[in-house]
Amino acid sequence: MARLIRKRETLLFLIIVVMIAIFSTRAADFATPENLAGIFNDTSILIILALAQMTVILTKSIDLSVAANLAFTGMAIAMMNAAYPDLPLVVLILAAIVIGACLGAINGFLVWALEIPPIVVTLGTLTIYRGMAFVLSGGAWVNAHQMTPVFLSVPRTPILGLPVLGWVGIIIVLLMYVLLRYTQFGRSAYATGGNPTAAVYAGIDTGWTKFLAFVLSGALAGLASYLWVSRYAVAYVDIANGFELDSVAACVIGGISIAGGVGSVAGTVLGALFLGVIKNALPVIGISPFTQMAISGTVIILAVAFNARRERNRGRIILRDRAPAEIRTEAAA
Repeated sequence: MARLIRKRETLLFLIIVVMIAIFSTRAADFATPENLAGIFNDTSILIILALAQMTVILTKSIDLSVAANLAFTGMAIAMMNAAYPDLPLVVLILAAIVIGACLGAINGFLVWALEIPPIVVTLGTLTIYRGMAFVLSGGAWVNAHQMTPVFLSVPRTPILGLPVLGWVGIIIVLLMYVLLRYTQFGRSAYATGGNPTAAVYAGIDTGWTKFLAFVLSGALAGLASYLWVSRYAVAYVDIANGFELDSVAACVIGGISIAGGVGSVAGTVLGALFLGVIKNALPVIGISPFTQMAISGTVIILAVAFNARRERNRGRIILRDRAPAEIRTEAAA
């Protein structure tokens, strides 16, 4: 039991359960299945962005433009829907994914080909993409009455008690789990962040792996842009402002190492849900928005400190020893 609790994901899950139990003493309906489903639905976009961020962080990079990508792409497809209401929804969603992937590819190219530090690149493109959204829209909003009913209604349609938005979040979680655990790209991402030198000697193109990670991050941000715009029925320049930091926070809380090469999809999802529970609960019990920011910042610092201490104590295992137990025993003797 003690060994199970020491596992990061299990401990984080137990903390979330305890938090829900505590908050339910202040708000009787907080722990009802309907409210918990609503919290998951509200957190689904953050989960998708956090998984996008995780993919980049695993390669020892960071994408601070992920929310700006969402803002520009969301504005673009909202304007497309308003200008061409006969366009099928699937075309708009594919356009959002492609636009987001292209913006991610710009980040990846600058990091890969020009070898500019990722934090510098994405700080720059964060501003550029927000500015592009303003130029594209002229500073105007796209409101609900300008969008088609299908565009707005699909993510809100309930299936088995959970809106489509929540089901999309679940599907993305499963796809990312398979991608990072069972594919060549996933192994390359972990190796690139865990030990770039060893990865090169193993035949992995670390630059190309980082490029693909940024493209995938951008594609997920593009998908999230449609979900955001349709969920809140509005598109404007500052949508998702600050979500780049929330996505990093979810990763850090979930045990993703900023140094790269360490972390899991489950941890990232639980980190996002941790933030989602806090953001939904604190207003209910009367905590001001400024105090909420202070609490979130404190949690992030504690999580980073916990991660750093764990890595110092346990070391960073890049290649696990797969020798039979009897051989290891004889070597030790």
